[in-house]
Amino acid sequence: MTTESLFKPYTLGPLTLANRFVMAPLTRNRAGAGLVPNELAATYYAQRASAGLLITEATQVSAQAQGYQDTPGLYTPAQVEGWRKVTDAVHAKGGHIFAQLWHVGRVSHVDLQPGAAAPVAPSAIRAGTKTFVNNSFVDVSEPRALALDELPGIVNDFRLAAANAMAAGFDGVEIHGANGYLLEQFIKDGVNQRTDAYGGSIENRARLLLEVTAAVVKEIGAERTGVRISPVSPANGISCSDPQPQYNYIVDQLSALGIVYLHVVEGATGGPRDVAEFDYDALRTRFKQTYLANNGYDLDLASARLAEGKADLFAFGRLFISNPDLVERLKVGAPLAAPNMATLYGGGAEGYTDYPVLAAVSSN
Repeated sequence: MTTESLFKPYTLGPLTLANRFVMAPLTRNRAGAGLVPNELAATYYAQRASAGLLITEATQVSAQAQGYQDTPGLYTPAQVEGWRKVTDAVHAKGGHIFAQLWHVGRVSHVDLQPGAAAPVAPSAIRAGTKTFVNNSFVDVSEPRALALDELPGIVNDFRLAAANAMAAGFDGVEIHGANGYLLEQFIKDGVNQRTDAYGGSIENRARLLLEVTAAVVKEIGAERTGVRISPVSPANGISCSDPQPQYNYIVDQLSALGIVYLHVVEGATGGPRDVAEFDYDALRTRFKQTYLANNGYDLDLASARLAEGKADLFAFGRLFISNPDLVERLKVGAPLAAPNMATLYGGGAEGYTDYPVLAAVSSN
């Protein structure tokens, strides 16, 4: 199998994707007043609509779910309307787009929380990481443990955000169960020290993610629902003593729910693929729908994994920031532009919507 197979259409549930390239979710911290996506966001995503699938920047399901400055939400009418402009722009270009739904849990700061409250977590264990607030990176705040009777509300927040995503014209949603945020905080025993039905055993620690997924599936359909996991990534100070059986169980349950894809960060998020020993092929075998592979992929690795039947779709992250026409550049073997690291987070059009496409480059 050659690289040509990556550029052929792929059926994802009810959608026919133009190719097997997926734009990974990328936080850019550019939401406007009310944490509403602005006109620049519509331009930004439409510029990248040649990807088979776009997954939005992580989008909070409630005010409590916010962990970084100027990240968008999907829990107010104004936010839904803002996202509608984005989805309309992407669909006008023939693209498909899913909204990534998150709750950051303990990876937050009191300045971002309603009433300056403490961030929430499965257990009151502070994360050894920083967040972006007041235009700078600072240590996260000390969290408080969620009470048992608060957890149905978290589930409902995800359900409502999924319904709002459909109202905003999205083709589906991705539940963020990775990178050290709330749902993964419950999964991993380095953070979750609970002794109730949501802590202790593999089944208990997986419970919140599975309840959220089941609620979203019931609300919008399994064919519109994906889930992202990162079994061994140490992102945001997360750890798990024995991830293989934990994630074998989770993936068995997610497969049974019939979700349309499983998005797997293989290795450390944005870092080494071999950060810890883990059998990703075991997840691929267990999951009966589409397997979306993420982390460190280039054209050759994606081609090899596809030829081996190890994955179906392939996520590319920062290269989509600086190459809005990444798929075309990969297809013709054109040079790839490097992102401006100084403009990744916050700001305006610079480093966001002003990266040129091949036609503009060749005409200069």
